[in-house]
Amino acid sequence: MTSKPNWLAITLAVAATSNVFCIGTATAVESTLKIVRSEPEVGHMAQDFELEVAAGKRSDTVRLSEITGEGPVVIAILRGFPGRQCPACAGQVADLIRHAHYFQARNTEVLLVYPGPAAELKAKSKDFLKDTKLPAPFTMLLDPDYKLVSAYGLRWDAPHETAYPTTIVIGKDGKIDFVNISRTHRGRTAATTILDQL
Repeated sequence: MTSKPNWLAITLAVAATSNVFCIGTATAVESTLKIVRSEPEVGHMAQDFELEVAAGKRSDTVRLSEITGEGPVVIAILRGFPGRQCPACAGQVADLIRHAHYFQARNTEVLLVYPGPAAELKAKSKDFLKDTKLPAPFTMLLDPDYKLVSAYGLRWDAPHETAYPTTIVIGKDGKIDFVNISRTHRGRTAATTILDQL
């Protein structure tokens, strides 16, 4: 008698060896990645992802592994809309934009990740930017239903919270060169600190 395959064991094995998290694919592997992935660490390969573009330099979607070979990548994970637009996030983004020409001179992509419930995410992200036009090399990405922040171990799962504000610098080799995870609403990484890592 032939035994049935153990799909949970197969899924865990695939997830343990996979370094790709593709947003919008509802599979058992995706769910497992949320469990086995931990916070980003310096020296580790950055977990791959693909997210929809809300505004900025690029269009449609961005896949991390397709842009890391072009130069360093900075990822700033914002808090999205935890009941109101986050003033600390707005301050960090304004600081980064003021240094846009320095990032561009270093051939560095800056990805702003805006997490939140999928149904209202586009509208809230537009409200966050208001009349701000993102200069090159900035792109804002949408993280529907916190899939990326959960996969990265950065989901701040508490009332009126969304994600731990985090800044990550990834080198051309795809490895994490710098990470700062804030456990409060403050503690944001300044643009000058990021530029020192490039």
